[in-house]
Amino acid sequence: MTDLRARRTAVLAAAAKAKSEAKAHAADQAIRRLVRRGEPVTFQAVQREAGVSHAFLYGNPELRERIERLRAQARLKPAPPADGTSDNTIIQALTSQISHLKKQHRDQTQALHAALEQAHGENLQLRRELARLGWTGQAATT
Repeated sequence: MTDLRARRTAVLAAAAKAKSEAKAHAADQAIRRLVRRGEPVTFQAVQREAGVSHAFLYGNPELRERIERLRAQARLKPAPPADGTSDNTIIQALTSQISHLKKQHRDQTQALHAALEQAHGENLQLRRELARLGWTGQAATT
């Protein structure tokens, strides 16, 4: 019976060790992804990214030291200068907005020209009608 108990304990210990190593690997990969994306490495970010508990991260001395070191480095680093991609994005957005406004202006101008032509035509028609009726364009005096 003791031999069976020892084997079960050994199997459980091996399973627990494998699970812990898998979690440590997941946390390591999460840290690498965060660094690659330029995101801050914090216990919460690693926990969320790796799907492990805060207790696991704080309980693992190597992971804890690494996260604390990366977090401290991020605090010491000055903010990175704005890169060209954000400028390009802004330029593209503004260029698109200007193009849209230019098109809107052209459409409105064409509509106004059409309305003005119609008003001139109606005005001409009314003048002709008044001339046919004998109106001379002078106001009556009393």
